[in-house]
Amino acid sequence: MNRVPRNRPQCAGIVATQHTIPSGKNLLDAVCVTTARRETHAAILICHGIGEIAPQWFPIQHIFAESGIASIVFDYSGYGRSTGWPDWSQCEDDAVCAFNLLKQLAPKVPIALLGFSLGTGIAPAILNRVDADRLVLCAGYSSFRKAARAAWIPGFLSPLVPAIWSAADALRNCSLPILIVQGDHDGLFRLPMAHDLLAYCGGRAELLVLPARSHNEPFYKPTLQYWGPIVSWLLKDVVPCGRFR
Repeated sequence: MNRVPRNRPQCAGIVATQHTIPSGKNLLDAVCVTTARRETHAAILICHGIGEIAPQWFPIQHIFAESGIASIVFDYSGYGRSTGWPDWSQCEDDAVCAFNLLKQLAPKVPIALLGFSLGTGIAPAILNRVDADRLVLCAGYSSFRKAARAAWIPGFLSPLVPAIWSAADALRNCSLPILIVQGDHDGLFRLPMAHDLLAYCGGRAELLVLPARSHNEPFYKPTLQYWGPIVSWLLKDVVPCGRFR
């Protein structure tokens, strides 16, 4: 993954800044993207998937920035150029530290958490440690063990998979607006898992089924067909200066 170029294309009006975030003994690599063309109305912390690093998310951050949404993507400990070693509790600590930086960079606007794939376990897990305003779960799973089974880990090996990131535990007591996004041709985490997530939210969530020919296509080939409705939901009921109606 270190072979991925760090140079981002020059985009008029788009401002990308590199950040190093302390997280315990580790230093996290992160990218913040905003726009100089218009006022920032909202901000979003992106918890990315298992095979990804922060620089690869720039096209999606660009989409957010063009709509007045600032974003930070960070690499978990041991990912990309972040120091340390990946560990489930460390990933949660990393997300909290990245959220705190985003609050400093965008202090007057509502902040959402967005988890994609692996990140859909991490983002809900930190809800009791940050003061987020909204939650978006894209290509999500209902528990880490169920995600492992969906990724073809044999059932008899399930006891060896950590019993972590249970959406049922994290979402049942969540009072935030929640958006669950499911790709219509996601062959890894299928539609029934999205319906499980929806059920855990007890009527506080919306489900969007959007065009995606595979689990990772929204990340590898981002389109407005997929990310545009997410942008619209993030800006819903937000008025100038970042306040809610």
